[in-house]
Amino acid sequence: MVVVMKPGTSKQDIDALVSKLKEQNLEVGITNGIGCTILGLVGDTTAVDMDKISINPHVERVMRVQEPYKKANRKFHPEDTVVSVGNAKIGGRNFSVIAGPCSVESEEQICAVAADVKASGAALLRGGAFKPRTSPYSFQGMGTEGLDLLMEAREKTGLPIVTEIMDPRMADLFEREVDVVQVGARNMQNFELLKEVGKMSKPILLKRGLSNTYEEWIMSAEYIMASGNENVILCERGVRTFETYTRNTLDVSAIPAVRQMSHLPIIVDPSHAAGMYWMVEPLALAAVAAGADGLIIEVHNDPAHAKCDGQQSLTPQKFDGLMHKVSALVDLVGKTLIK
Repeated sequence: MVVVMKPGTSKQDIDALVSKLKEQNLEVGITNGIGCTILGLVGDTTAVDMDKISINPHVERVMRVQEPYKKANRKFHPEDTVVSVGNAKIGGRNFSVIAGPCSVESEEQICAVAADVKASGAALLRGGAFKPRTSPYSFQGMGTEGLDLLMEAREKTGLPIVTEIMDPRMADLFEREVDVVQVGARNMQNFELLKEVGKMSKPILLKRGLSNTYEEWIMSAEYIMASGNENVILCERGVRTFETYTRNTLDVSAIPAVRQMSHLPIIVDPSHAAGMYWMVEPLALAAVAAGADGLIIEVHNDPAHAKCDGQQSLTPQKFDGLMHKVSALVDLVGKTLIK
């Protein structure tokens, strides 16, 4: 249920209504929008009398919300959420690019790529230390040593680091060392992991599952937010369809659709969607044009010898060329590229 207060209502009058609502065992979220305040009621609202709330002289209108997600719902929070990470901002009129290799392979590799992507305008550095792989015989990442190298690259470049968590038992380590914690597509509905990252103070980048609906995706974000962490970034990375030419099928329509449903920022991963480096640029530009709040792109200094996903990685030179086009298009759609 959503309660919209009349413009100019005093904090004292809002607090008085909130206290009455809490007496009914409801959780009340307060959003201060432009010109009005919105109260989002979470809990069993079936017994709540809408007419009694409407009688309050400071209430403009009361609405029931049918969607099962509340905290992530745009009706509860009409204005875009902006997630800040260091100097980077994702959401609203801000656009940030996350770039780096699929996996950390060596000190020389990650530090060189970090310097290159920063010079080209990336605001955050991505790199996998722990890698979920389909085959148990594939490279699984460098683990904690990879995290150490990511921190070294951050120290040298100043770029915040983004890396994937796979095990709830690693939460304390990631809380200390990582700037943005990624929950990968395969773990989108790992609810125990979602609850654990929901207890963290760091922003969470939540990738859409291989075959999940928009509502299921947002409900996973709701799990995180319900545990206390409301700094969630959604990431569309392509879904599994009948088409086998590409690794996945990028769902560009997810950008405007989810923006209607949720206030959370949404970024796009064209690298995993395409699975081929030469498709990354057109898909990235399509995402910008469709209204995405950012991109996450795989960049490797030697893709031919990469230990993971080299075929979908851009060289630093190709990434630099793409960033020139992204910058121009971001300006055209009325956003600001944060570097």
